[in-house]
Amino acid sequence: MRVKTAYAYGLRRNETRMLDAADFGRNPHGGEFGEYGRCQVRFGKAKKGSPPKRRGVLTVWDWPPDVLDEWFTEVRPLFGTDNNPAAWPSERGLRIGCQRLNSRFIAYRKALSLDDGLDFHSFRRSYGTHLIEDGWDPRFVQEQVGHEHASTTSLYTCVSSDFRTRTLRRHLDSTIAAALQAQTGRQT
Repeated sequence: MRVKTAYAYGLRRNETRMLDAADFGRNPHGGEFGEYGRCQVRFGKAKKGSPPKRRGVLTVWDWPPDVLDEWFTEVRPLFGTDNNPAAWPSERGLRIGCQRLNSRFIAYRKALSLDDGLDFHSFRRSYGTHLIEDGWDPRFVQEQVGHEHASTTSLYTCVSSDFRTRTLRRHLDSTIAAALQAQTGRQT
C-alpha cells in the first residue's frame, strides 16, 4: 500500500512515511474519489534551514481511493492502531521508518526482477512522467509534486520515445491538415 500511495500521489520517501490517516480527505471538486480525493503532505522537502513544506496533492486516477479504502478499513485496523495517527504504523514504534520503506521496495524490485537502478524515488519520477504523457498541464504537475521551479519538474518528466513519436505525429498531422485546408481555400 505504501508503494502504491507513493506512486499515486508522487510522494518522496519521507513524505510517504510521515502521512497520517487524517491526511487524506475529500476534494469538493472531485466527489467521485470520496474520502480520498486529496492527500495533505505535511513533511515535504524543505529549503535549507526552513521548516518542511506543506502541499495538497489531488487524486488524479480512479484506483487510489479503492486501494486506500481497503488499507484503512480492512488492513490497518489489524495492527491495533487505536491511538496511532500514522497511516503506516510500525510494530516497534509510531510509524514505519525510511529504512523499512527502502528494504520493502528492494524486496519487491528483486522479486519482480526489475532493474537495480530503480529506487523509491522512481515512483515520483514516474508519476510526473505519466501525468505529462496523459496530457495534464505542466503547471498542474509542478504543483502536484511541489516544485518551486518548472525546470525541476522537467527533470522528472522523462517521456517515452513512443510518447515523443505520438506527439510529433500529432503536430505534423495538424500542420499538414492546416496547410491543405489553406491550399483548398485558395483554390475555391
